[in-house]
Amino acid sequence: MGCKTLCFGLTCILFAYYIYTPLPENIEEPWKIQVIDALIKTTSLTAILLENMGLIRYEELFSLLLKLDYTAPISDENITVMDTNFTDIPVRLYLPKRKSKSQRRAVIFIHGGAFILGSCKQMSWDFLNRWTANKLGAVVVAVDYRLAPQYQFPVSHEDVISVVKFFLQDKILAKYGVDPSRICISGDSSGGILAAEVTQLVQNDPGFKNKVKAQALIYPGLQLVDTLMPSHREHEHGPILSRDMAIKMGCLYLTKDKALLEALRENQHMPHGSRHLFTLVNWSTLLPEKYKRNHIYTEPIIGRFNFSYPGLLDSRLSPLLVNDSQLQNLPLTYILTCEHDILRDDGLIYVSRLQNVAVNVSHDHIEDGVHGAISFMTIPFYLRVGIRIRDKYISWLDKNL
Repeated sequence: MGCKTLCFGLTCILFAYYIYTPLPENIEEPWKIQVIDALIKTTSLTAILLENMGLIRYEELFSLLLKLDYTAPISDENITVMDTNFTDIPVRLYLPKRKSKSQRRAVIFIHGGAFILGSCKQMSWDFLNRWTANKLGAVVVAVDYRLAPQYQFPVSHEDVISVVKFFLQDKILAKYGVDPSRICISGDSSGGILAAEVTQLVQNDPGFKNKVKAQALIYPGLQLVDTLMPSHREHEHGPILSRDMAIKMGCLYLTKDKALLEALRENQHMPHGSRHLFTLVNWSTLLPEKYKRNHIYTEPIIGRFNFSYPGLLDSRLSPLLVNDSQLQNLPLTYILTCEHDILRDDGLIYVSRLQNVAVNVSHDHIEDGVHGAISFMTIPFYLRVGIRIRDKYISWLDKNL
């Protein structure tokens, strides 16, 4: 009995050590973030164990839990909410009920989830989009794009661009009373990648040029070329999103091949023929001094593994890869970054690159922010930093859209 108790105690200690992440001193509501972080790490560990036992795939456990958070399209006295399809892609529409003397603004919102998780039907994003429609009197289109690993790269991108081009048709804008000169594409995390990439494509497409007034990117990940940026190293263990979890989930958008997963972890994933991109890769030179102070750039190793995935060289997955001439055409831009986030540097670098080509950029940096904070605005995981991010995002849209 004593031996069993000792083993159980040691197991508990080891488990607590595994899931515990020391938090920076400036984080607001640290106990809440500690609990959320522990729950995510516990779920991740459980998913790994179940996958190794052959019972369920890693991402399936997360998907099952997130589906418990899905909401129905319930209308209220201010907003009509409906689920429909645009070009066979599911979308959720938020249509203000109160009369407007002029045509309405519109926001196309793309949710995050590393391309493998989530839905615009989740409570947090439903709450955000209702709030947007209500506060701005705007039509909101939330895209429910298909997810990996069932639908791998570039399916999510194709779904989003299909919805955007459908919505931007004059007859569709007229149907919903939308002002064609006041449309924004926005997204958070991997949704920020999709929003950035789709905005680049649309603005450089003669048939749709100047039909998007603004883009809003909330803690976006914008490249998969270098997995050892300063923020990747500094926040390797989180909180909320660890480097290993981000790589594991992001890899599933390209392949189930474990070799690529290991290569990404070692920053040795770039294939032969990619060296021409490396003039762009040392993006750390574009970071503010305080972030590159102790960073020593190490060029990713090329061709270490005998595989080639076109997505690794594709700007649809790494919008930072496009050249300056493609960035010059971009519309009014809002970027929000969080200090304690492995994706922090992607957003900071995009801010610098856009400013360098004279794009009008507004940037909010949340010094006590963590990745995914905007997903925690509803009970039981209510974070005040999530509400602050929401308010900054809505305030910018209200002033600029």
